[in-house]
Amino acid sequence: MNFLLMLVLSFATTAAPAARQTTTPQQVEKAPQAWDAKTIVWQKVDPDGTKWAVLEGRSDVPGEAFTYAAFVPAGYYNHHWHASDARVAVVQGVLKVSFGENLDLDHLTSYPVGSFLLVPANVKHTMAADVDTIIIGTAVGPWGTHSHGDHQHH
Repeated sequence: MNFLLMLVLSFATTAAPAARQTTTPQQVEKAPQAWDAKTIVWQKVDPDGTKWAVLEGRSDVPGEAFTYAAFVPAGYYNHHWHASDARVAVVQGVLKVSFGENLDLDHLTSYPVGSFLLVPANVKHTMAADVDTIIIGTAVGPWGTHSHGDHQHH
């Protein structure tokens, strides 16, 4: 096994749970971290079954990158857009997405585990799932999701 692959694997298997501070409050030394569908600690659970977590960084700081996870339950759909670009990897289930001004459940494209999407800022899209789905994404704060309110869980 080559050295780089061994290095990456060693970081992934020995990831620390959180960053630690050095002697000055302004400097934060980051430790390697890793997540998968089973190790996410959900910070927000909504009545519709969706879940959300900021895994690292801060979603409320302008210009700061952060990593988040979202759980989309089977049967859920929603039309929305984001305040900044979202880069998303599907880590469980199948994320279904269509792009357009209005809710569109007839033209969804399925993105299974291993898929990676770039959803640009302010691009309106429908997100849905037929099976419980988890995505991990990165974006830059301040984060905001804007919805028309047409979301359901059936």
